[in-house]
Amino acid sequence: MGDGGPRFGAAFWVNRTGWPELRDAVAAAEAAGWDSAWLDDHLLCDEGDERDPKLEGWTALAALAASTSRIRLGHLVTAVTFRDLGLLAKMATTLDHVSGGRFVLGLGAGWHAREHAAFGIPFGDRVGERLDRLAEATELLRRLLDGEVVTHHGRFYDLDEAVCAPRPLQERLPILVGGTGRTKTLRIVARWADAWNAYATPAELAELAAVLADHGVAVGRDVATIERQVNLNVVVRPSAEAGRAAWAGIRARHAIQPGEDDLHAAGSPAEVAAAIRPWVDAGIDEVVVVLRSPWDRETIDRLPEVRAALSTARG
Repeated sequence: MGDGGPRFGAAFWVNRTGWPELRDAVAAAEAAGWDSAWLDDHLLCDEGDERDPKLEGWTALAALAASTSRIRLGHLVTAVTFRDLGLLAKMATTLDHVSGGRFVLGLGAGWHAREHAAFGIPFGDRVGERLDRLAEATELLRRLLDGEVVTHHGRFYDLDEAVCAPRPLQERLPILVGGTGRTKTLRIVARWADAWNAYATPAELAELAAVLADHGVAVGRDVATIERQVNLNVVVRPSAEAGRAAWAGIRARHAIQPGEDDLHAAGSPAEVAAAIRPWVDAGIDEVVVVLRSPWDRETIDRLPEVRAALSTARG
């Protein structure tokens, strides 16, 4: 994290939204100075009624890449079970070109069994199997995106002189891995990731950072080079009471699952800055604020005030 404080990302969970509303909300985030915008990558609504409207994340992000100019873009996160590996590498490269070099490839093992069953996509029998797939996929994607001609015959993937051309515009297109699994996920992060995304308290982050550092030693990687993100629920309003009331409506509308339904910061920009300070002090490089439709324009538009409050408190 630089002297200017943490970066801020806006994560748009694209349940129950239309394209014009999403496009305008991301444009507002870019105008307000958010550093990044993220979409989820699910085929069914993963909060509330699965039959409700759900936009497809990669198509929507490609459109956003063409309609924005500065903000970095990515998914939190793409399940490697959804798409052929070579196709995913080509999609990532193309999206980097469309965005002018602003794309981050977010990867995860996949967790939503129901959407796999609904669309006939193999899910795997065990979490460990999916994490092994993620490890193999992440390594191969890194090699393809870096311009290597790849021949590989592994447990999950077979490639025969595969090449991804043209190369991404970025010399090293960043790969982000999401998750907090201590044994396998954090080892994947330590070996291959440029960024790591987590749901965690400040205390949990400190514990996980120590585990990540141990994996770094084991694989010969300085994990200090890996950027760290945390996902938080934040509502900016004139008062904490007003923020909590707004959050109650959001939580009810989307039936947010336990474990992701805590309100981490609410109220005035100064109150929000104070509430997120422990994560900043824990070494987070980017605070990702999770947003749900209808998009919270007050929280989006008032980011500059939150930044100013953080800077003032730090001074």
